[in-house]
Amino acid sequence: MIVAVGPAFGTALTRTIGGLAHEDVLAAILTGVAREGLVARVVKVHHSSDCAAIGHIGAQLSGSGIAIGLQSRGTTVIHKRGLARLNNLELFPQSPSLTLASYEQIGRNAARYAKGEQPTPVPVQVDNWARLRLIVKTALLHRRETEQVRDQLPDELMFDWEPDM
Repeated sequence: MIVAVGPAFGTALTRTIGGLAHEDVLAAILTGVAREGLVARVVKVHHSSDCAAIGHIGAQLSGSGIAIGLQSRGTTVIHKRGLARLNNLELFPQSPSLTLASYEQIGRNAARYAKGEQPTPVPVQVDNWARLRLIVKTALLHRRETEQVRDQLPDELMFDWEPDM
């Protein structure tokens, strides 16, 4: 399976809109995958800043056909090869409300899809005011991510971490 990250992830941007460090988010996702007995590769997508496209590209590259797409601001999607770009398995658009525990569960769910098992719902806190409160910050983060888009093929990233099992 693949964790596909956006072009600004860990470079031009290093934290989600909720203030979580990218390395902590990635470690949480990879820990969730590992807790299900799988290993994920991390790939940086350079030619799109769109969350659906990042997940879709990851799914095309994944041996299992399952990928997690992760924008630098934290918006996340679980995608499956063969599905249309905007027809994903799970979407987590309220990134300001996502915690490290949420990201770990997202990793577990993606691994369960890869194994052909049933995932469990990821509990997320709904903040009806987040969109209004963070619209400017969201736009600025998306602009910064889009500035990093390059006509370049995805490349694999090395991420040294130890799963907290």
